[in-house]
Amino acid sequence: MTDIILHDIDPLLLDRIKRVANQRGWGLQESLMHLLEHGLFAIEAEIAARFTDTDAMALQSAIAALEGIPSDPGYALIGRVERPADVKTPTLEQQGLTDIDRDLLDFVKKS
Repeated sequence: MTDIILHDIDPLLLDRIKRVANQRGWGLQESLMHLLEHGLFAIEAEIAARFTDTDAMALQSAIAALEGIPSDPGYALIGRVERPADVKTPTLEQQGLTDIDRDLLDFVKKS
C-alpha cells in the first residue's frame, strides 16, 4: 500500500484528523485512508445524482410533452379524488384544534 504524505496541511485540519483517529482507535495512516474513502463515496454519489445535459434536455422535453396533453375524463383523473358536493370541510372545532392551534393559524394567516 502506498503511504499517504500530506505537505503543508492546515493545522486545524490535522487536529480534526487526529481527533477522528483517537476516537476510532486508528493510526493516522488508517484514519486518512478511511476519510479519503468516505469522502470519495460522498463526492461520487453527488456526481452520480446529477443529470447530464442530454438527460436534462430529454427530461425537459418529456415534461413539456406531458404538459401539452389535454385533460380527459380518463387518464387525467388517475390519482385524483373528487369530493362530492355534499361533503363539507370540517370546522376547526370538528378537527379537534385547541385555542393554541387557532391562535397559531390566525398568526400564520396574518403574516
